[in-house]
Amino acid sequence: MNKRTPFLSALIVSSMILVLAGCGSAAKKDSAEPAAATVTGKDKLKIETSFYPMYEFTRQVAGDLADVHLLVPAGTEPHDWEPTPKDMAAIEQADILVYNGAGLESWVDQVVSGSDSKGMTAVEASKGLELIPGTEEEDHDHDHDHDHDAADGDAHAAEAETGHEEEPAHEHEHEHEHEHDHGAFDPHVWLSPKLAIGEVRTIEAALSAKAPEHKAQFEKNAAAYIAKLQQLDEQYTKELSGTKRKDFVTQHAAFGYLAHTYGLTQVPIAGLSPEQEPSAQAMAEVVKFAKAHQVKTIFFETLVSSSVADTIAKEVGAKSAVLNPIEGLTAEDEANNLDYLQIMQANLTALVKALNE
Repeated sequence: MNKRTPFLSALIVSSMILVLAGCGSAAKKDSAEPAAATVTGKDKLKIETSFYPMYEFTRQVAGDLADVHLLVPAGTEPHDWEPTPKDMAAIEQADILVYNGAGLESWVDQVVSGSDSKGMTAVEASKGLELIPGTEEEDHDHDHDHDHDAADGDAHAAEAETGHEEEPAHEHEHEHEHEHDHGAFDPHVWLSPKLAIGEVRTIEAALSAKAPEHKAQFEKNAAAYIAKLQQLDEQYTKELSGTKRKDFVTQHAAFGYLAHTYGLTQVPIAGLSPEQEPSAQAMAEVVKFAKAHQVKTIFFETLVSSSVADTIAKEVGAKSAVLNPIEGLTAEDEANNLDYLQIMQANLTALVKALNE
């Protein structure tokens, strides 16, 4: 027994050294990220976000330093959504409300102006970005010669750098009515990874201003997510630059920013709202365009009926496929744990396939 004592003593001492070393390492790790380790539930920022992309961008920036809540439920199309009294109460109690702006959330002005909360900060993520003019009735004059002399992103994208440049960056803020109307601009900025980066930076600045003690962590979180968005942008640029064709037909005019950023032409069946029924004339013009340019794929989306896209696809002998505007997650998306980056990757794959047919 006594012969084993020195060995056991040495083993005990070695174990104690390892434990103490581990504690020291943990202490160093905690000191590098104090915000994530020390903020308790009651001290966290309470953030309400309008719809899925705003939720995802905010969640990525906030990390563990905030409770981030999504107002528009999964599977719900956000264009016509209106907050319930319960939602209104949640917004009143929040520290921050993050919304896209550019006319997408027609309810925001009334909610913010009617709020009794003096401490709630409303953050318009698209503020300061260069917006594309857009109307509910799209111009369906697609009879141009398609050697891409008119490929300016979409029917309105060429105006983005001229018509809007001299206007104040946020003059559109109160131009939309409370009823569903996008007003003067296309709101779908999140579908361009380049512009999504701008929205993430706006959100980070707002969170840092609200909780300056966590500014360093917010900046770190934002930088990590922006790096992923930059990689996504590089993939889009590389893979879309060499496609056989540059035009694509989609269910509604959600992809103007994506098209403008990567040198494509969006040919929408309907206007900015996915619920908008296209006129017979508009459908006839899209059919004519699709036949003339041998379009093989008509894109539809996930949260609304694909009947119009299916009808046109059948008429022109094309197939239909999903191009997701990421206005919300479906139950299937949630079951598969899909997020913004993964869906944008799937969109890229679908576009590259259709543009090389």
